[in-house]
Amino acid sequence: MRVAFGLKAHSGWAALVVLGEQDGELVVVDRRRIELVEEQWAKQPYHAAEEVELNEARGLVKRGIAAANRIALREMRLAIKREERRNNDLVGCGLLVTDPMPKWTVDEILAVHFRMHKAEGVLFRDALSSAAKKADVALVEIPEKSATLYAAKALKVSADELSESIKMLGKSSGPPWGKDQKEAALAATVVLRALT
Repeated sequence: MRVAFGLKAHSGWAALVVLGEQDGELVVVDRRRIELVEEQWAKQPYHAAEEVELNEARGLVKRGIAAANRIALREMRLAIKREERRNNDLVGCGLLVTDPMPKWTVDEILAVHFRMHKAEGVLFRDALSSAAKKADVALVEIPEKSATLYAAKALKVSADELSESIKMLGKSSGPPWGKDQKEAALAATVVLRALT
């Protein structure tokens, strides 16, 4: 079957929902939490770097970003292999994203606490985006703040109809089906139905 990934990133992990289409109906093929860090400090590398001398801080942030990118690519490849084993055809990946971050240096980020939060907020989204591109998966970046409206427009349905469809997916697949799974499913729906 044709399937699409939907991803909602957090600090150190992401919700993955894989949707397929069977007899014209959306079905949840898989859903899981994917870990994007191996060490606790790497969930917030800028905050970890705040506690050390500046040269060491730069290196710590660089290691944290490199690890997030490496792990995201590994997890993307594992997700692709799972679908290949199911004989499914992956058509793409929808990723919920926020506004891009200014081109601050590590020093500029560490100098202002709210910048650390912003940098860590985009770190794992960027790692997942990079992983999809490196794994040759078609990527659709969906603005998180207006995801439902974006999806409704792309799918040419009302926001209410779309919300009900996502809610029904959760009922058919059972818990957990919280905000993360709903938003990831929304992203996968856009890729599966509107862009293929």
